[in-house]
Amino acid sequence: MSDTGPSPRSTTPRTVLISGASIAGPALAYWLHRYGFAVTVVERAPELRTGGYKVDIRGAAVEAAERMGILEDIQRASTDMRTGAYVNDDGRRIATLPADIFGARVGRDDEIMRGDLARILYEHTRADVEYLFGDSITSITSTTSTASVTEVTERAVGHHEADGPNGVNGVNGVNVTFEHAAPRRFDLVVGADGLHSTVRRLAFGPEEQFVRHLGAYISAFSMPNELGLDREELYHALPGRLICAYSSAGDPAAKGLLVFRSPRLSYDHRDRQQQLALLEAAFEGVGAEASQAGGWGQVPRMLEAAREAGDFYFDGMQLIEMDRWSHGRVVLLGDAAHCPSPASGQGTGMALVGAYVLAGELAAAGRTPEEAFGRYETEMRGYVAVNHALARKFARDMTADTRRQIRFRHLMMRILPHMPWKNLIAKKIAEDVQRAAQAITLKDYPVPHRAAGPASAAARPTYAA
Repeated sequence: MSDTGPSPRSTTPRTVLISGASIAGPALAYWLHRYGFAVTVVERAPELRTGGYKVDIRGAAVEAAERMGILEDIQRASTDMRTGAYVNDDGRRIATLPADIFGARVGRDDEIMRGDLARILYEHTRADVEYLFGDSITSITSTTSTASVTEVTERAVGHHEADGPNGVNGVNGVNVTFEHAAPRRFDLVVGADGLHSTVRRLAFGPEEQFVRHLGAYISAFSMPNELGLDREELYHALPGRLICAYSSAGDPAAKGLLVFRSPRLSYDHRDRQQQLALLEAAFEGVGAEASQAGGWGQVPRMLEAAREAGDFYFDGMQLIEMDRWSHGRVVLLGDAAHCPSPASGQGTGMALVGAYVLAGELAAAGRTPEEAFGRYETEMRGYVAVNHALARKFARDMTADTRRQIRFRHLMMRILPHMPWKNLIAKKIAEDVQRAAQAITLKDYPVPHRAAGPASAAARPTYAA
């Protein structure tokens, strides 16, 4: 698929460039294609990223997934976690509960590995959407003048491309240059490229003005399943730190998760060695023999696995807070717009919901992109605010201050299964999460029936020049 760029009177589908092929980007691509848009997704990684930790699909996200037709795929790929337990320094289980209580899941809520969800979304869109892997956006320039796109591009990148179908006069749009691909013009550009969004930086300014650090860092990675875990997650708490190991259905390996409290640190988020050094410093001596630090004996093995893992992840527990998510014909989606941090457990669900809402508002008849972006924000703002509040609360709760607090938590978890009102307590535990997961009511946007081939001309909404 290639972008030929519509003329002012064209009835061809509107062209949209989405940056990011994780969750939000492909989910939006799915809906936009159904509405008759021509969609391109650009992704910095050379291929689909299939790593990552487990993510929850709760509340409104379940409904969004069902409307997409991927809910059954998610259920088939469920982690099928059975139990969660806290362990002491020797690895002995001291408190065990059903995994759904740990995950605050009720009803049809489910859990899936992030990589499995990315694969599902990719498989549902790859035949209809152009994917550009191994590339990234380098500049974004709005076009509203009578200068051709090629003339604007020449000024921006210092070379001239022969005039072709992309040289459109007097049409609103966005000129985009890439690290590798030739410059192109799109009607809309969507930044669905995560916490460290390139599109956000280019269109709105440096990341630092939007980041709110929640006082902790998290790392996730694959590791050998030496503990023989079977759909079980083990937690070990130390003051200011949390350690987790788990295995999910169908995966012979295990996953490690390390969390530690810290003020905001200065490092390159693309420099793995810097990240490993920070992680090892935070857990230095933990679990090691003859160490005064104490802690679970699995931690040194986990740090070794982190060094070797092909899917190593490290980042801050951070919110993205912005006054607005759009600028001209550029709009942000998912973590790029409103990252709720891993502390909320809601980022993936919010991405699915946001994609549904943004596509529906863009496809509404008689509405300019700017109006659609405004309505998208109106629909999403309350939902985001509730989930940000949840993240602030959980970021504090994930790590305890003292060993006394840890012992008290263990005691409460140990006696919970024996309490006659345990179901009521479990419901209370899930209450805050469920309130956040259900803090939006999805509108019913009319969606055309899927055709065997490209969308018909009658189903293709267009923008005026």
